Amino acid sequence: MTDTRTALITGGTGALGAATVSAFLQAGWQVVAPVRPGTAGRLPAGVIAVDADLTNAEQVTAAAARAAGDQRAPLKAVVNLAGGYGGSGLIADTPVEDFEAMFAANLRPAYLTTSAALPYLVAAGGGSVIFVSSRAAVSPFPGAAGYVASKAAVLALAETVAVEYRKQRVRSNTVLPSVIDTPANRAAQPTADVSRWVAPAEIAAVTLFLASDASAPTSGARIPVYGQA
Repeated sequence: MTDTRTALITGGTGALGAATVSAFLQAGWQVVAPVRPGTAGRLPAGVIAVDADLTNAEQVTAAAARAAGDQRAPLKAVVNLAGGYGGSGLIADTPVEDFEAMFAANLRPAYLTTSAALPYLVAAGGGSVIFVSSRAAVSPFPGAAGYVASKAAVLALAETVAVEYRKQRVRSNTVLPSVIDTPANRAAQPTADVSRWVAPAEIAAVTLFLASDASAPTSGARIPVYGQA
């Protein structure tokens, strides 16, 4: 037996995901990442990829079981990075389908992944769940009601997990980024001052801390990661 631990990390093929997965690998964690079929090649070397649609309960359940399947490296952390952004205009101009699509992208994967993994975290004697919300959840901006509301729902889910599973030694915390410095965001905002944005590696470092024993007293926290924005 070793003291290696496993982290189940969703959204591992994105810019933030790549930084987060790399940070966990460098810290000695085993990483399992559910990915869309055909995208495993985007993951850093050393990651265990599992094909899964994060909106499909059965596939997410199977991915969680895979993450918890190595007795030498018990599942001790779940990192919910998967999500998306969509803006459709002001509320009265936003079709309900667009509004609901943001919940399907941001809330449903986090809920399915967390609910599937929680029994394993409890069985392992506890662990850490980290959610990625957004500064917009606590400081909304116009034109993206579905995104704002779904990220606020992620925040509420995280805090509910913290309350429900405290006695089972499962901690739950949320990081709230401002604009993340990614190629996609640079392309979407070519005139922005990117020096004020937060780097993926900076968020990854905070996430790794929240998964570690060093943050053992912390649960139910909202951690701002705003950079200079």
